[in-house]
Order: sequence, then C-alpha cells, then structure tokens
Amino acid sequence: MRMNKWLTAAAIMAVSASLAIAMPQEEGKGWGRHGGKRGLMSEKLAQKLNLTDAQKQQLRDLNTAFRQDNKAFFESARQTRQEVRAAKEANDTAKLQSLNPAVDAQMAQMKQLREAQDAKILSILTPDQQAQFKALKQSRRSQR
Repeated sequence: MRMNKWLTAAAIMAVSASLAIAMPQEEGKGWGRHGGKRGLMSEKLAQKLNLTDAQKQQLRDLNTAFRQDNKAFFESARQTRQEVRAAKEANDTAKLQSLNPAVDAQMAQMKQLREAQDAKILSILTPDQQAQFKALKQSRRSQR
C-alpha cells in the first residue's frame, strides 16, 4: 500500500511538471505558493529555454487543449484520490484495496498523457531547446 502512495505522488508530480510547462502566462490570477503569479514555473522555463513569443503561445494553446481534452479524466482521478483519502482516514482497508486497481489504471493513463504531452512540447522546441528541456526534466527528476 505504501508503494501505491509513492507511485501516485510521483505520477501526480510528473503530470504537474508537464502541465506547469505550458501554463498560461497571466499574472494576478494565480494560486498556491506563487504569490498570485500564475504561470511562474512556465515563465522560468521559457527563460531557461529562451522560447520565442510564438513558442510560448503554442505552449499555452497546447496546455489549454490538454486540459480541455482530459478534463473528465482529471475529475475522475481527483474523485478517486478523495475516496482514497477518505478510506485512509476511516481506516477502511477493504475500500482501499478495492480502489487500488482504479488508482493503478489512472496512474498508467496519467503517465501516458504526460508522455504524449511531452512529445507535443518537444515538437514545438528547436533541437537545442529539446536537449535543454530533457536535461531540465532529468535534473528535476533527480531532485525528487
């Protein structure tokens, strides 16, 4: 059960990293620890990769389409996570075991979505930017 928890966390972080790359660059409509600066992560990435304005727009469009296309899946995954959390709080091992196949399937699907999104992102980048992107991803992976 502990392994599933770690795998779920790793999958969520990986998808979050992929989504953060193409987040909209609007300020003032943010959330979380970024002080209201939505897209801070993608702005830093854009600077590191030296993206053109056209590439930034392509990434924004790609991210918007990704979120719209997978909205139902993300809602389903969110619901499953809430059910898992509730079962853990209630110490309901039977419910947790019954949710394991759904969690595993969602993690596998999330990995596929992330890989497909990364491939689309790479198609927007130049070869030098692709190499930098891969190095940054590897660096982030090793920091975890």
